[in-house]
Amino acid sequence: MLLATVLVFVLTVGILATLGMQLWVRPKAAIDRVTATSLEAAAPMAHPSLAWRELVKKLGSLVPSAPKDSTVMLRRLMRAGFRSPNALKMLYGCKAILAVILPGVAIAATAKSDIDPGRRLLLMTAALAMGFFGPNEYVRHRARRRQKQIRKGLPNALDLMVVCVESGLGLDQAIVQVAKELQFAHPEISQEFSLMNLEMKAGNRRADALRNLSDRTGVEEVKKLVAVLVQADRFGTSIAQSLRGHSEFMRVQTRQQAEEKAAKLGVKLVFPIFFCILPSLFVVTVGPVLVRIVRELIPMMVNM
Repeated sequence: MLLATVLVFVLTVGILATLGMQLWVRPKAAIDRVTATSLEAAAPMAHPSLAWRELVKKLGSLVPSAPKDSTVMLRRLMRAGFRSPNALKMLYGCKAILAVILPGVAIAATAKSDIDPGRRLLLMTAALAMGFFGPNEYVRHRARRRQKQIRKGLPNALDLMVVCVESGLGLDQAIVQVAKELQFAHPEISQEFSLMNLEMKAGNRRADALRNLSDRTGVEEVKKLVAVLVQADRFGTSIAQSLRGHSEFMRVQTRQQAEEKAAKLGVKLVFPIFFCILPSLFVVTVGPVLVRIVRELIPMMVNM
């Protein structure tokens, strides 16, 4: 009797499970796949990095800042290549987090050591200053490095622009072609030219787009190029002749800068030669003589 009851129970459970799988689970999964209304599709799991960015951005919005400092930092972030609308908030958030974390690390590192309280306070102050001003220095370093790359690749971009204009392309098409050709060799210039092309497509005048280019980069050579193009466009002179003349000017200027650096090289080598090479030469040339004097002349003088 017990065996029959168990068999009936197992059979009933199997039938109900089969009917449930056929009538409820599989059609629901198929409908969810087609209509994309499943719970996973409706509420995707946020990546931890996105949550961290939101936290940093919220902390950055809480940090007080003067409007003048915010304007300067926005320009510096733009020249460093950070074009996100939340770049300033992310910077202030990083400053706030590092200003808390680095002093905490300093306290934890000196907790079990016998350091003078004055030195410990000085270390905490240095860690606080490093955490608060470190992101500013990083952004400044990125901006300088990016400006150096733009300055380095500008002669090649200008020569390519001259070739494109003299071959029959307009200035806008030449800028697009230069941005396309220099995408891998000089990505900074390619990015700036592409952004200028997008501004012109959005409806800005060419002169305004060129001035925005000089403001974004902050490179003196780019400002001179922009001035040449704006004047050529305003007075109706030949773009090709203006670009070729400016290209020759930049080539001469680059040669003069190289000659100037070569002329300064001798003066810069004085201190390494005096402190590093001359002591070695002195040891090699005078050292054996001194050893011989110590071994032979001094005992001879003592015996006398």
